[in-house]
Parts: sequence; C-alpha cells; structure tokens
Amino acid sequence: MTTVLITGIGGDIAQCVATIVRESAGARYKLVGCDTHDQHGGRLYVDAFRRVPRAGDAVYVESLMSLVKAESVDIVIPMSEPELDVLCHVMSEHSGVHWITPGPQVIKVGVDKLLTAQALASAGIMMPWTQSVSAGLPPAYPCIVKERRGSGSRAVFTANNREEAEYLSARHPDAIYQEYLHPDDGEVTCAVYRTRDDRVAVLQLLRRLVGGFTGWARVIQDPAIQETCVRAAHALNLRGSMNIQLRMTVSGPRVFEINPRFSSTVLMRHRIGFSDVTWSVQETAGLQIEFPRIPAGTTIVRTQGAAVIN
Repeated sequence: MTTVLITGIGGDIAQCVATIVRESAGARYKLVGCDTHDQHGGRLYVDAFRRVPRAGDAVYVESLMSLVKAESVDIVIPMSEPELDVLCHVMSEHSGVHWITPGPQVIKVGVDKLLTAQALASAGIMMPWTQSVSAGLPPAYPCIVKERRGSGSRAVFTANNREEAEYLSARHPDAIYQEYLHPDDGEVTCAVYRTRDDRVAVLQLLRRLVGGFTGWARVIQDPAIQETCVRAAHALNLRGSMNIQLRMTVSGPRVFEINPRFSSTVLMRHRIGFSDVTWSVQETAGLQIEFPRIPAGTTIVRTQGAAVIN
C-alpha cells in the first residue's frame, strides 16, 4: 500500500486533492492529513490525521519528517506557499520520499510576486509593470497593491490616486504595486502541467471569482495564452503542475501571478479530465501520462457541502 501525506488538510484545496487521490487510487492508497489544528472537516477525507506546527515554526520540518517516518509515508503533497518555501530547501536531504511540487525554480519565483514579474519578463513574456512599494510611488493609477509574498486574494487592494497609494503602502510596507489590467471580465486561470518527458498541457479557464475563489469557469483555447504558458513552463523548468493567472488585454495575455501549488480549481478541472493531481502521483510510479482533449466551451462550477462529525 502506498501512503500519501497531504498537508493543510483543513483547507478546501487539500480536501479536493484528497478526494481526487481517493477516487483515482481507491483502497491501494492510505491517505494521511496534517494541519495546525483539528477544528475542521479534514479528517473526513483521510485515513489518519495528525497535528503539526505552522510552517514558520522552527520545529516544523522536524515535526513533518517525524510524521513521515511514523506513518511510513511514500508521497508528500505540500499544499501551501509557506510550506513549499520552507521545504524547498530541505527536500534533497529527505530523498526517501516523493515530493509532489512544481520544482525549486517555480517555487522560488511563485512565492515572490516581484520575482515572478522579473523572471517572466527575462524570459520574454510581456508582463504588467510591477515594483516594490519601497521603490517609490507607482507610475500610473489605478494600480493594484498586494503583498509581495502571499497567496489568494487576501490583502489585495486598488489604489486610485496618490493619497490611496501612500495610505496602503504605509500599512503594507512589504507590498508591491502592479499595473491594473483591463478588462475586469478578462481574467483567465491556467493549469499548466509538464511531464518528465517534457510534454506540456495547458487548460485555459475564463473564470468568475466568487468569494476570492473560482466559482464559474469556461474552457477557452487562445493560441497566445497557450504560447505564454508553455514558454513560462520551460523558462521556470516546471516539473509537474503550476497555476498561471492572467488577464487577456487588448495587447494580449498579461500574467500577474503564479501559484506554485495546486489551485482552487483542482477538483473542477479534474471533473473534465485535466487530472494533474492524478498525473503527479502516477509519475512518481514511473507511469506514462496521456493528456485528454477538452473541448472549448466546457463549463464547470464550484459546489459546496457540509457534514456532521458528532
């Protein structure tokens, strides 16, 4: 039996990943979940649950590896940027397990939004202007103000003038300014997977956000977006799955963020055949991956549920 450890199991994305692994492998896999507390439904998705410290804690790595040893874990799937940031530096020291990540370069760039813009621009990808707030006021308004390191839509603001920019930068000194990309209804999230034999698959989803997550999405097939995502995959030496967020502007696609982890659409896209979690697990066993043909216009939505635990 193969044992898979999924971190951050209290979160919805980790629970989606657990659902996919369970559906794909069934009883052949034992699922272990961990998180910093137990006030969530994560234990409903795994065979065993354990508590671990936060990723920023000095004993996080030691605690996680003790859990790996105690449960005889074969595969670890880190689910958050802070964990990936910490584990990226120690994975080579613990080569007895398979780490499902997009690779060290994607992690390094993806956890730092300023570095994301710089790295992709160096690869010849057209990017929105991006600068640290410590470098001075932005060159144009409106603009986006967001934390340089972080994930999701938390602490993302719009500065419409100098007064708002000064107010926001004073409260978020580690943030960045970034060009406001139009139109608002042109946001596309792209799941990008690169196999070990160097094939790249891209799923383009025109999306609508609901509460900071993708609530509705429709498959599109734009050649310029495809080229941008494939170029980014090669430039960052992607190994596995990453998520690229962009807007389709009048000047073409403009990437504004990369997620070096499975994103909130992971279960939605699995339902239509883009099964990057399954592919990641299969490649640890040396299996060959076959990409599906997903027609443009395919539409998916997020649903919700609830459970009573006692």
